[in-house]
Amino acid sequence: MLNGTKPFFFALLIAAASSAQAQTTSTDDTDAQTTSEEPGGDLSLGTPIEQAEAAAEPQVGETYIGAVHDDWALRCLKGEQGQGDPCQLYQLLRDADDNPVAEISMFPLTNGGRAVAGATIVAPLETLLTQQLTLQVDNGQARRYPFTFCNVAGCVARVGFTNEEIQGFKRGNQATLRMVPAAAPDDEVILTISLTGFTAGFGSLDQVAQ
Repeated sequence: MLNGTKPFFFALLIAAASSAQAQTTSTDDTDAQTTSEEPGGDLSLGTPIEQAEAAAEPQVGETYIGAVHDDWALRCLKGEQGQGDPCQLYQLLRDADDNPVAEISMFPLTNGGRAVAGATIVAPLETLLTQQLTLQVDNGQARRYPFTFCNVAGCVARVGFTNEEIQGFKRGNQATLRMVPAAAPDDEVILTISLTGFTAGFGSLDQVAQ
């Protein structure tokens, strides 16, 4: 019984291949992004590499990754032609189960007074705001920061760092971010901020700004 089905099975494969070849042979290369309207029109005809790369270019107002420095990414905003693209040093923070929980974006300041750098930290909406955020580099002094506002993306804390604190980031191995969930005020969530690649990434921000 099995041997008797083999010729029929292979005949179906040959017929399907012949039909697909007949439908694609007459297709011009310039129509490579479209599919045939005949039976089998759901077959992909591919995209020329040049067109695919052009389509991947970020448009004005879109964010893109300009470079990756180990655990940090240079996230930039596409500006108008002739204008520089503002960039920030970005890291997505995950919990012990590898679930994304929060994010931090850092950027240099030229007129921030004592603060030589700033950061935007976004925490989940379910965070207990009165407990604020606590940030600590290795075993250094922990500092507490208030939340600034909340929106649909989460609750945001806008913080500043002195030159000494930035040097601590550069020398450190990791930082920890502590927050308290509103549904469990007696618990806390501790997230690790890797500092691998921070020195190179933060230095690249000055190069982008020039």
